[in-house]
Amino acid sequence: QVRLVESGGGLVQPGGSLRLSCAGSPGIFRTYEMHWYRQIPGKQRELVAGITSGGVILQLADAVKGRFTIERDNAKTMLYLQMNNLKSEDTAVYYCHAQGDIDEHWGQGIQVTVRS
Repeated sequence: QVRLVESGGGLVQPGGSLRLSCAGSPGIFRTYEMHWYRQIPGKQRELVAGITSGGVILQLADAVKGRFTIERDNAKTMLYLQMNNLKSEDTAVYYCHAQGDIDEHWGQGIQVTVRS
């Protein structure tokens, strides 16, 4: 079973930085395409960034281009989201997502709050 556990969220001031981490299950993580999503209460979950199993960035949402980046370390089965120059509109619950050929898995989500 694939297990994903996010960490690194919290409260930060506008203009600040956070680095989210997602620990994945060894042996499976390496073959999955990975994504970060986020969700604001009352709104649909939206894709923030995606990366191939080999580490090629697939997409970055227009709202985060130039500020966020996604990377993975398959040896450590870790996925990261580096978030710089954070804005209040980045406040959301962030989810780690693994997409396999026939299955997908979600982390439990982690809160990121950006306010003065």
